[in-house]
Amino acid sequence: MFHSFLSTSRAAQSCLNRGLVMRSLSSSSTPANVPASLYTWGTNKNGSLMQTTSDKIVWEPTLVQDLPFKVKSVVCGPTDSAVIDSDGAVYVIGTNKSGQLGLNHTKPVTELTKIPDLPPVKQVALGPSSSAIITEDGDLYTAGFGGSVVSGLGCLGHGNGEQYLQPKLVESLVEDNCYAKDVVLGESHMTVLTTEGEVLTTGSSSYGRLGNGETSVDSLYLEPVELLQRADQIEGGKSFTLALNEGIVYGWGRNHKGQLGTGFGMAVDMYSMEEVPRPIDADELMNRTVTKIATGANHAACITTSGELFWWGISLHLEPVRVAEVLHTKIIDVACGNDYTMALSEDNHIYTWGSGRTGVLGVGSGTKNLNQAQMIKTMVDEKVTQISAGWAHAACVVESE
Repeated sequence: MFHSFLSTSRAAQSCLNRGLVMRSLSSSSTPANVPASLYTWGTNKNGSLMQTTSDKIVWEPTLVQDLPFKVKSVVCGPTDSAVIDSDGAVYVIGTNKSGQLGLNHTKPVTELTKIPDLPPVKQVALGPSSSAIITEDGDLYTAGFGGSVVSGLGCLGHGNGEQYLQPKLVESLVEDNCYAKDVVLGESHMTVLTTEGEVLTTGSSSYGRLGNGETSVDSLYLEPVELLQRADQIEGGKSFTLALNEGIVYGWGRNHKGQLGTGFGMAVDMYSMEEVPRPIDADELMNRTVTKIATGANHAACITTSGELFWWGISLHLEPVRVAEVLHTKIIDVACGNDYTMALSEDNHIYTWGSGRTGVLGVGSGTKNLNQAQMIKTMVDEKVTQISAGWAHAACVVESE
């Protein structure tokens, strides 16, 4: 069943005129014309899998039945899910403990529910206790937990630590003539990539999450990461951020599990961190150009121009290591969850590995962990166009015939 639920610091001054950028973004964002299906698997907490089953865990990718709209993309967060339809409307489901789903309450949302009164949406990001929405026109809205004195204030970018139960426009970006291109959410900080390639951060400064050399003073507004001139892509985990710039990966924030990929000997130090962006200069990536990055709760992965796949973190690899099991194919997409990884090859095959007790590996109930990448055989005949990895659930979009 589906229903609608009714309901001063500045960024950098280098952004283009908002009118010019608006036309550019709008012209490049068109509704999907190709029919698509949605598959989900993993732990079905508070309906996050959008399935009618009463099973707690769905061990293999399963078709979501009877969606009353055309699927454009899906996002799996730590505890919630969101679907964008072909018209740019957003439907959400999940735990919603901090009101991050933007429906004006903090109760679980166990049925796909449309967020009302939004302009057409281009992207949704889901964090542990917050959410962010980028519209087709490049405006940024955020909702959920705004932080605390203990965890850090300002992670929603509204100049305070207040909780917002409905999506609220981040007005400082409008005032500074900035448009959002990408956004990622940590447990207590937010990172935004503007259409000009500038990286902005706000929220808790502990463990260097903001990338500006500060570890004791939180930011209430989005501020530029000064030592990173520009970026092509951003990704973030619980307490760290990665940025991709001209084929080189930079990381900052907490590094206690090697999630930044910079290496620090054989010791795992709970206080390890990088206060400013530091490039990953590992031997494995030498003379290679990275084209895509992905992050999970405490690990990360990347793809190179040749389609090679590398990953690191969760105290297993302190620097990038190549995934040998997929060298026979070209990897075109990768997503990371909580201690597991998904990869999509150019021939539309999904590979997974890592911790799978929550069902996220998608290869059946007999496999709780995979040390090597393995193909999800039940999806071998499907044309997968998108993958998404939450902390305990996963999804993919499949082109329908």
